[in-house]
Amino acid sequence: MFVSFVGEEPKKPEANRFTPVVLTPEGSLNEPMVFEVLKDGTAYIIERHGRLKKFDPVTQTVSLIATIPVFTGNEQGLVGFTLDPNFAKNHWIYLYYALPTESKMVLTRWDLVNDKLVESSRKVLLEIPVDREGTSHTGGGMVWDANGNLYLTVGNNSGNSYVAQTDERPGRSKWDDQRGAANTNDLRGKILRIHPEPNGTAGAAPYTIPDGNLFPKDTDASDRDASVVRHTDRSKTRPEIYVMGIRNAWRPSLDSKTGWLYWGEIGPDADKDTENAPRGYDEFNQARKPGFFGWPYFIGDNYAYPIFDFATNKPGPKLDPNKPVNRSPNNTGLTELPPAQPAFIYYPYAVSEKFPLVGSSSRAAIGGPIYRRSDFRNPKRPYPAYYEGKWLAADLSRFWIMAIAMDANGNYESMERFAPDYHPRQPIDLKFGPDGDLYVLEYGGNTSLSAVEARLVRIEYNAGNRKPVVQASASKKGGALPLTVSLSSAGTKDYDGDALKYEWKVAPAGGAPRVFTTANPTLTFDKAGVYTATLTATDAKGAKNSQSVRIIAGNEPPVVTLALAGNSRFFFPNKPINYQVAVSDKEDGTLANGQINPAQVAMSIDYVSEGFDLVDVQMGHQRVDAATQFAVARTLMGKSDCNTCHAINAKAVGPSFTDIANKYKADPTAVDRLVKKIREGGSGVWGETAMPAHPTVSQHEARTITNYILNITNKAISTLPVQGTFTPSIPEGESGNGFYILRAAYTDRPTKVPSHTAESMVVLRRPQLIPTDADVIQGGAVRDQLDEFTFLTTKPNSYIGYKQIDLTGIRQIEFRPNWHLYDIYTGGEVEIRLDSPTGPLLGTAEVKEEYFNINKMPGGRDSFWGREPRNDKNAKTTPARVIIQETSGKHDLYFVFKSAKASPKDALFPLATINLYE
Repeated sequence: MFVSFVGEEPKKPEANRFTPVVLTPEGSLNEPMVFEVLKDGTAYIIERHGRLKKFDPVTQTVSLIATIPVFTGNEQGLVGFTLDPNFAKNHWIYLYYALPTESKMVLTRWDLVNDKLVESSRKVLLEIPVDREGTSHTGGGMVWDANGNLYLTVGNNSGNSYVAQTDERPGRSKWDDQRGAANTNDLRGKILRIHPEPNGTAGAAPYTIPDGNLFPKDTDASDRDASVVRHTDRSKTRPEIYVMGIRNAWRPSLDSKTGWLYWGEIGPDADKDTENAPRGYDEFNQARKPGFFGWPYFIGDNYAYPIFDFATNKPGPKLDPNKPVNRSPNNTGLTELPPAQPAFIYYPYAVSEKFPLVGSSSRAAIGGPIYRRSDFRNPKRPYPAYYEGKWLAADLSRFWIMAIAMDANGNYESMERFAPDYHPRQPIDLKFGPDGDLYVLEYGGNTSLSAVEARLVRIEYNAGNRKPVVQASASKKGGALPLTVSLSSAGTKDYDGDALKYEWKVAPAGGAPRVFTTANPTLTFDKAGVYTATLTATDAKGAKNSQSVRIIAGNEPPVVTLALAGNSRFFFPNKPINYQVAVSDKEDGTLANGQINPAQVAMSIDYVSEGFDLVDVQMGHQRVDAATQFAVARTLMGKSDCNTCHAINAKAVGPSFTDIANKYKADPTAVDRLVKKIREGGSGVWGETAMPAHPTVSQHEARTITNYILNITNKAISTLPVQGTFTPSIPEGESGNGFYILRAAYTDRPTKVPSHTAESMVVLRRPQLIPTDADVIQGGAVRDQLDEFTFLTTKPNSYIGYKQIDLTGIRQIEFRPNWHLYDIYTGGEVEIRLDSPTGPLLGTAEVKEEYFNINKMPGGRDSFWGREPRNDKNAKTTPARVIIQETSGKHDLYFVFKSAKASPKDALFPLATINLYE
């Protein structure tokens, strides 16, 4: 039921109410581009190499319907597909593709009858001559309006460049977008709007021009808006054009309520502003009426490109966005163009100041649908009113979907992650199906991985009862016979609060299961083998969910320990740390007695930046091999867009990592040059394709990635000794807020059953505690923020606590306040206590109101601001440091805030950091 209340703001739905359901089997798609869904859940999907496929929701299979011969170079191929609005009756589909032998893109209509493409039914509606060698960007997105008009996005078909393509030199027309995107007499770089005619053939008009496009369909333009077009020369305009000045528009959509057009558009690769050009931006655009959207003269918020003189290699003048002109010798259309429209949303490679939530790194704005509940008749799972009128727009390279809200006038208001627990792998098309569910087509990691990772996903919204969330675990992942294992359902929960019924089925491969109906059963294995223990939890309404764990009986897992001399939680820069790895295995022997070869133990030490997710480097069942040594590098690459353009052994958009390693393996300067290229971008080494800049990848992270790539062909497992010393330091360009990961791993030798892999990992952090991140905050102390500073406002008798802090070697603790609003604080004391807020006292520090008092300076506050930056106030404070009682080992550590003179309502001091010293 769809319910709304006048004056009541719809509530944001919980993220766990969205469930991604993978529809297509693994390996069934390869470079999918566009899909369409029928009412019964059937989906048709096109692939770039000319294949039209069908997903059958009954059999859960994908079958090939037809293969159309297409040209597939330079991003071309079968790139566009849509169903006729009356498909259920006329069976018409529309395909947009590159002809195999002619340099043309064609829009064609076919009959699709009983899942067979009728060859004789093919009708060509539109032909667009294109260049091929050295060009990019095809478009191919299509959408219908309520009047049966078809919108088609057409790429600019130009040579790729870091900046605007305006090369007017003879023989360089493919690098002059003024011949296409800014040409009123050319269909490239446009969004077209036509009305396909039922009986249209080559002899009769295959389509007509609807009223209201950018240029008139006849010479009478007296009734047209003069601000849209100033000229009436029909011979220099194409009436099919609805929007021009487009670089590479992807998935267009229409708001069924307003009729406004929306699309995503991919921009050029420049990563910073220069005198030659502004930096590149991707855009999400909104067209409330026909118009010119700037390319190649403007980008983003109408940032102007100088008309670059390629003959003299100098930038020229910038155009006026209100009166742009196209004076290129390659222009066959009007000279004077409509006013340039600024982008609705725009963002660069770096962090966007105006739209920070979009993130940073590689970008590929796709677009997506506007949600209107009225578009669906009796949907099974209607999306909530919270999304009414919002634009669900995706970025292919950043793996997100944003819900973009607009105000009553259609202006941008805000954005937020849609279904933040869902991380699509390169979403290339998304739309609502007739059933009201959102469907997302995932292209996969890159061209070489698409055949494995590509999939169609349905995002179901559950407004009612939710399936239980199941967590299954075992006390042991394996062992020698007889093996006794306790199974655990700890972590299993039901978001609706329903009581759960538990069922465990434990079975060997192909064998009959043993069934247990308790939450946490214990069982014994007497026969060797690989067993699967599956926990199914069922709620009171019958909804169920399952999770499995694997148990290997007949092989005792190895035991790996990594011991450090000294503190096991913190590192101190430039102070050496001694480590030693021990490995023992019931069947293999031990590292100490020489039965286990040290070369088979992977030992690695890596510094990682703040925010790195430790879960991503844990191995699970992964066998120790040469790549284990570079787990951190592979995790960094997995979080970036590296795998979008590169594969290990196969050429994708860019060269394979193996080719890179072979090219540079004997070059001693390669590391520094490749680090620079990762961060700043580059082109020309491996062909015309430019590598985008990654300014948010730190120098150290780029070096970590580079070392992995250059060693990708190295077959040795261990590069660090199993016993040794290392000296931690803060890598160049790093803030010091990161941490060191020390990892040791070993895979035992297989017996009659598979091997086990075990690892030991130690994480060493900088010796600093952040008060606002404390495990316990009690007694009125609150997290607070002022300007760019975050701190803890302490109250009398409040306290904070940290779990299991290693105090070995820690002799001093320093408390640094941030006296931003010093007038409201009284000062106070900090008691340092062990294991509880009332535990043994290790020391007391007095935090006094000592700072650089700007009010007491000659000339007062104004003279201070005239000489010092405002954000330097925290540096003027004097920290309080105290020597503590010597303690070793891990303990819970508490800081209790006291004051004899303050009232319970007073604030004692704003605590910014707690630093630990030897």
